[in-house]
Amino acid sequence: MRETAYAKINLALHVRRRREDGYHELETLFAFVDAGDVLSAAPAAADSVTTLGEFAGVLDNPFDNLVARALSALPRPQGLAVTLEKNLPVAAGLGGGSADAGAVFRMVEALHGLPNDWQARAAKLGADVPACVLSRTHIGLGTGTEQLAVEDDLAGTPVLLVNPRVPLSTGPVFKAWDGEDRGALPQGPASQIAREGRNDLEAPAIALCPVIAEVLSALQATNPWLARMSGSGATCFALYGTPEARDAAAAAIPDEWWIMAGRLR
Repeated sequence: MRETAYAKINLALHVRRRREDGYHELETLFAFVDAGDVLSAAPAAADSVTTLGEFAGVLDNPFDNLVARALSALPRPQGLAVTLEKNLPVAAGLGGGSADAGAVFRMVEALHGLPNDWQARAAKLGADVPACVLSRTHIGLGTGTEQLAVEDDLAGTPVLLVNPRVPLSTGPVFKAWDGEDRGALPQGPASQIAREGRNDLEAPAIALCPVIAEVLSALQATNPWLARMSGSGATCFALYGTPEARDAAAAAIPDEWWIMAGRLR
């Protein structure tokens, strides 16, 4: 069987405060692109993970990545031999590892069903993993693990992802956040939240990785109706009214940057 690990983007990301447990209280609008990493799996006597694709070499130990950890987190009557085609850059604000884990959960669900506590098992793997199991537009609260439904009027929207091929770890970006609470996520359907929202990690990410500002400038020059950084960076996204506008924008992006074109799910 095959399953896509859909690229995660944060259409808006508001950081409200630092919690006593060291994590940050977040309000975010998750959305997912209809493209990403690709996982294929077959029944086997024991679990195994093989990685290939453009970014496979970045995963130092494929048996310690989130695919292997997701397999270990889920009880099953038989093993799975999984091949991961790593198309998404790592440490890119796209939830790549979390999306891979989410795809494993969906494959196991199709084969055997998921345990009742699957959300807790997913959250132990990472704050974005429960959202990536669902892989649909919704609001994330807390550390991102709490899901809240939203009116999704953005399904099918053409989207372009651009990454300058510079990895950016989440920890330093959160550490560089200035700690100012700039207010709650807007109310309304997904399109309104996206338009009126913001990414509070954009400024600290740019301070650590200035090329992000160049990516945003290049995207804004293509006349999208929204361009913003996703997550903690360094990937940025742009939303367009038509696939033709998106594809014309993709052609204008510098060749040395990574791009992925798709639609919001």
